[in-house]
Amino acid sequence: MDGYCVVMTTAGTEEEAHRLAEGLVSGGLAACVQVMPVTSTYTWQGELRRDPEWLLLIKTTATRYDDVEAFIREHHSYQVPEVVQVPIQRGLEAYLDWVGSSVAQD
Repeated sequence: MDGYCVVMTTAGTEEEAHRLAEGLVSGGLAACVQVMPVTSTYTWQGELRRDPEWLLLIKTTATRYDDVEAFIREHHSYQVPEVVQVPIQRGLEAYLDWVGSSVAQD
C-alpha cells in the first residue's frame, strides 16, 4: 500500500484553499482534499509570524506527487508554498482502492 500518500499545503485565505482543492480534484490529481483552518507560527524573512491559514490534506497516489506539486507551485499565491508528501503506510483497502480509482493515471 505504499502507492498512496497525503500531500500537505497551506493557503492564506479560505477562498484560495478551496480553489486549490477544487482544481486538484477536478483535474484528477487528487481523490479528496480536506480543508481546515489552522494557526501557523513561523519565521519568514527574519520575522517571527503567527497567521491564520487553511491546511489542505490532499489524498492522492504517490505517482502523482510531482503533478500535485507542479499544480500547487503554478496556482499558489505564496512565493514558497508548503508542499510536503507523507506516505501512507497502511489504510482501509476499500478506501485506498477508491483513491486509486479516483486519481487520473499519468
